[in-house]
Amino acid sequence: MKKIFYSLLLVSLCMLHIQAQQLTVGSYNIRYDSSDDAKKGNGWQQRCPVLCQLVTYNDFDVFGAQEVLHNQLNDMLREMPQYGYVGVGRDDGKTAGEYSPIFYKKDKYTVIKSGHFWLSEQTDYPNQGWDAVLPRICTYAELQDKENGMKLWFFNLHMDHVGVEARRESSKLVLKKVGEMCGNDPVIVTGDFNVDQNNESYHVLNNSPLFDDSYEKAAVRYALNGTFNNFNTNIKTDSRIDHIFVSPEFKVERYGILTDTYRSPATEYDIVKSGDFPSEISLEKNIARLPSDHFPVKVILNYQKK
Repeated sequence: MKKIFYSLLLVSLCMLHIQAQQLTVGSYNIRYDSSDDAKKGNGWQQRCPVLCQLVTYNDFDVFGAQEVLHNQLNDMLREMPQYGYVGVGRDDGKTAGEYSPIFYKKDKYTVIKSGHFWLSEQTDYPNQGWDAVLPRICTYAELQDKENGMKLWFFNLHMDHVGVEARRESSKLVLKKVGEMCGNDPVIVTGDFNVDQNNESYHVLNNSPLFDDSYEKAAVRYALNGTFNNFNTNIKTDSRIDHIFVSPEFKVERYGILTDTYRSPATEYDIVKSGDFPSEISLEKNIARLPSDHFPVKVILNYQKK
């Protein structure tokens, strides 16, 4: 009788594991490759290895990135061969201009469907919508877990940094597209929304029945700063302009804003000397730097198959 009981318990636990899955998701504005940044010590070639190590260490299953130029996309894929991607350049729908790509683990997911639309009144070709000053794009993918067959939709975008109407209408457009495309399937939306948690455009999404801000829903939060840093390690903000919205099926276990820094040599070589630590320790004067002018957002989700 005991053997039967434990066998049934084991089966039940296995079924529970199959039905409920944990998922690590990220959103990261990586900052476009700028010659001006390079002059200030924040060039892409310097930042890229650090940024890719950060992503790899945090082991995102899926993440949305913003401001990714074609050369940066290729560099990231070379540094992180575990990821595939979907996405196109916003300027021509091919390789020109910034991408808002979705990166996914190739050994974990199959892409069932993917595509993109412009954040505009005309969604099917490159153009600027409403009062936007630049063309803006949203990338989407329907992903299926290779192990258990679970499906989810993932949308990633970068809203305009100037157009107030464009941001508000873009939020409405995303809700419309999700409603038309996704049915009752679980959905995640990541991006640089260029508005914080107090803005009307944010509330269009967060107050809808389709989505919750993962920050608000998280059981555990680690958010000592907002998400924009301007490459300055000494500033603080409470504004979160990079968001991860999730549909109600998801339970948000953890939410974090990752404020990692790295070091580059100072102009003048200097060895720090002190009698307060062992002589074997060598300390050199360096400059604290950031991998991007945005901090990445990380969430750990549990989702349950219906």
